[in-house]
Amino acid sequence: MNIAIVGATGNVGRKILEVLERKELSIDNLYLIASSKSAGSKIKFRGQEHEILDLDNFDFSKAKITFFAAGGNISEKFAEKASKNSMIIDNSSFFRMDPDVPLIVPQVNSEDLNKIKKNIIANPNCSTAQLVIALKPLHDLFKIKRVVTSTYQSVSGGGKAPMDELIEQTKLILNNKKVESKNFTKQIAFNVIPHIDEFSDGGYTKEELKMANETKKILDNKINITSTCVRIPVLVSHAESVNIEFEKSFTLEEIKEALDNFEGCKVVDNRFDGGYTTPIEAEGKNETFISRIREDKTIKNGLNLWIVSDNLLRGAALNAVEIAETLIKNNFYGK
Repeated sequence: MNIAIVGATGNVGRKILEVLERKELSIDNLYLIASSKSAGSKIKFRGQEHEILDLDNFDFSKAKITFFAAGGNISEKFAEKASKNSMIIDNSSFFRMDPDVPLIVPQVNSEDLNKIKKNIIANPNCSTAQLVIALKPLHDLFKIKRVVTSTYQSVSGGGKAPMDELIEQTKLILNNKKVESKNFTKQIAFNVIPHIDEFSDGGYTKEELKMANETKKILDNKINITSTCVRIPVLVSHAESVNIEFEKSFTLEEIKEALDNFEGCKVVDNRFDGGYTTPIEAEGKNETFISRIREDKTIKNGLNLWIVSDNLLRGAALNAVEIAETLIKNNFYGK
């Protein structure tokens, strides 16, 4: 099995390497690819140093599977060309709504891998990935009508530069120095910003529309969903406050059992101080944690959840590697 990673020096690329190393997949040859400015540098994997290769000159026929983790512009320019010789798993938003490209969370809709037409598989937005993995078992049992979600998204969702800026802003403020925002529309340290990605029609941001459109594509086009996406001064892990309206009645015991028995979910729901999961506890963990499970008494068949997950893992690297594992397990069915 020969594997390539485009964007190997970035946040998600390095996290894919961590996941691959931890899972101990059998890899014959590993190709780490980045822009020309990073070419020639080295990254260690499984005790060996691997030289970074120049994207412009890489021969994709060398790799059976290629992870793209370098952003939409790179995927737009290189992914379709690469897909003629390699199976592409793309972490950007570029192909997500392409009707010929399956958008996959393996625990939720792995059967859609049968619909591969371009040798490209899309990885969903990080906030969508953790949401659908919690919604899936509940939708199967009680049929979701509507979802209202407010997200509390860490700065790592924007890449390494926003993470560095949060740290720098925090230092400056603690030393009573002036802050200038570079990667945010307003100061992020000691603040929250109700704005992620560009504004679109109707006042929604692209991030908010991604959550709605991707959830429909992955789970069920009939689900109504609306979101407000907020950036918070946390380095890693996204949290979501989720309100769900079902068609069928439920008990909280049924909800908890369904979630706890679903692959990738873990219920931490204790009604005492600290009996819930926060972003810090989720960091570095594979699971999507569900807490604050309670009925919404204001609507029929209503439920409230608090969902937390490591966005670099669940929403990006881990999901991408699990897609690859599913392909390998099924001998690339659908190709």
